[in-house]
Amino acid sequence: MKEFELKYGCNPNQKPAKIYMNNGADLPIEIVNGRPGYINFLDAFNSWQLVKEVAEATGMVAATSFKHVSPTSAAVGKPLSPELKKACFVDDIEGLDDSPVACAYARARGTDRMSSFGDWIALSHTCDLTCAKIIAREVSDGVIAPDYTDEALELLKTKRKGSYNIVKIDPNYVPEEQETKQVFGITFQQGRNNIKVTKEMLSQVVTANKDIPEDKIIDLIISLITLKYTQSNSVCFAYDGQAIGVGAGQQSRIHCTRLAGQKADLWFLRQAPQVLNLQFAANVGRPDKNNIIDIYLSEDAEDVLGDDVWQQYFAVRPEPFTKEQKKAYLATISGVSVGSDAFFPFGDNIQRAAKSGVTYVAQPGGSVRDDLVIAEADKYGMAMCFTGTRLFHH
Repeated sequence: MKEFELKYGCNPNQKPAKIYMNNGADLPIEIVNGRPGYINFLDAFNSWQLVKEVAEATGMVAATSFKHVSPTSAAVGKPLSPELKKACFVDDIEGLDDSPVACAYARARGTDRMSSFGDWIALSHTCDLTCAKIIAREVSDGVIAPDYTDEALELLKTKRKGSYNIVKIDPNYVPEEQETKQVFGITFQQGRNNIKVTKEMLSQVVTANKDIPEDKIIDLIISLITLKYTQSNSVCFAYDGQAIGVGAGQQSRIHCTRLAGQKADLWFLRQAPQVLNLQFAANVGRPDKNNIIDIYLSEDAEDVLGDDVWQQYFAVRPEPFTKEQKKAYLATISGVSVGSDAFFPFGDNIQRAAKSGVTYVAQPGGSVRDDLVIAEADKYGMAMCFTGTRLFHH
């Protein structure tokens, strides 16, 4: 297949639209099912690059959940604890522990379920039946992977009344070194961002604390590769093999850090006993549970706990999760990693990161205030490395 005609571009009025290879070669994909659109393919090709690089850098199976050309999360296939399984809504999936690809997607989808609603999925390895069972019951636009088992395909092809988008990509495809795009009729050209995020990139530790354990190095690598495919400015928090908070596309870096930190906090709070023990009303569906939990953890908790409404959402009325209780719970968290796609210009980013349990930091460095940022990291006992590499993505 040398080109594929699309229904339209970003919006219905943007016609005609298609994808094709400038050099006349065949596209490196096979559309197994469905008819992906313009934005679907933007998500597919960006997300595939992310999981391929994470898998190569860590030696582990990887998955990501994408929305509007940025990842909501990315993760490797580490087994999930019973609490995390419940928080990710996969505690009923049989055989999950035996499927690294299913574990990776369960983590990626479960991190920020509000943002992942209607996601595009990328898997670094073959999609098996266990992973397909998770995908089949979530609201999603499509999936890209190097291969699928017959059982996985049979199940996925029943999704969305048979129209679910399933794309197979050649894992050996290597794009040309130069890439181009047009803006306002003007062509831009640049070399592909072939920079490899590796353990060696994290070797310049500039703080007094220079101890970064191997599992935290993996978290920092996941954070940085996630940033490489996130709309800039961007900051990413990571923990236990997954990105747990992505702040994307903000003009101010502190706003990126705050947004990512808020998402990371919510991810931890979703695993608190107060949330795991919620007893929902029988008629509450999976997407509604996400919304209810989000409101329950917000300052608007009375919207679901009020005397006149709680029966709509819960079989048993839960106790409020107070601001003081949430703060005390989050104060027990440590060992979180954070990456930034460009340098932290002020110490306020470090201060905000510390509130979300950050102990490990990776950023390019190069600010005129590097010494102040280092001093702030030392104040909190963090280990911070300068990568010397900016990871802007637009």
